[in-house]
Amino acid sequence: MTRPVVAVTIGKNHYQRMMSEAAWSALASFAEVIEHPGGEPADKAALIALLLPPADACITSWGVARLDGDVLAAAPRLKAMAHMGGSVKRFVSDELWARGIRVTSAGVRLAIDVAETTLGLMIVGMKRVWPLGEHIRAGGWRESPWWPARELVNKQVGIIGASHVGRHVIKLLEAFRVTVLLYDPFVSEEEAQTLGVVKLELDDLLRRADIVSLHVPAKPDTIHMLDAERLALMKDDALLINTARGVLIDEPALVAELEKGRFFAFLDVTDPEPPAADSPLRRLENVVITPHSAGCIEDCTSMGELAVEELRRFFAGEPAIYQIRPDMFGRIG
Repeated sequence: MTRPVVAVTIGKNHYQRMMSEAAWSALASFAEVIEHPGGEPADKAALIALLLPPADACITSWGVARLDGDVLAAAPRLKAMAHMGGSVKRFVSDELWARGIRVTSAGVRLAIDVAETTLGLMIVGMKRVWPLGEHIRAGGWRESPWWPARELVNKQVGIIGASHVGRHVIKLLEAFRVTVLLYDPFVSEEEAQTLGVVKLELDDLLRRADIVSLHVPAKPDTIHMLDAERLALMKDDALLINTARGVLIDEPALVAELEKGRFFAFLDVTDPEPPAADSPLRRLENVVITPHSAGCIEDCTSMGELAVEELRRFFAGEPAIYQIRPDMFGRIG
């Protein structure tokens, strides 16, 4: 039986970060492999001329060109796409869906990294590690408005969005004695009970939560979901964490609230990204910005291993671990 041909399109400069030896070995066990000869992700010309004409499947990631009609016209054998990264939206096309190509995402593994970072920010945020550290650097000790440090125990943690990240944060929080509040219009009361959370409307969550953590995709109905009115609902001394998308928060409104000194924010994402050089977010003492680093940065090989496993399953006639379908696009970013 002829072995399937799989095109790896991510560029050789990204192999160490994305593909472990185990992934390469597993891929070679069931497929013939075509590698993009360039260092960076394949552009449209490379997909058309070099990689996809003989391919039965492809592995994609950040930076690879979109599989549009032109690309697919040059790829008559293509039957499956395994994506390593967050959203697949910008990589797929109507022509791809029309062809019935199976699309899978390894973003479920990326979600674990983001969730673990989020939990870390919750802990150091409640303990006020950043402002207390800066205070001590300036010569102080406990005579600080940020003292006493606090703990997670007995706090109310507001999770906005039961995405893969949001659900893993909820799972991680099971180790702590907290009450998890959830806003997600797609989650029923029955499912909320299964998750062990209290389902609330967004405004009620913002009023009650000691910690507010964003885990929803950027869509027309979520842009600036935290506007001036909703940010004003947050408790004094609350902690706001955004590891999702910068556009979820109205940043001028956020700056206005932060300038009051009411609460503290950790922002791994901003709008625009990076923030302007003169942005108030760069100077305020009650906000910390990180450079979109909540997900895997140095080692994303768990996504490569999952992408390979998805293709093994496809060619073995087995169900996908996480398949993306066009009817899911109303819920994902």
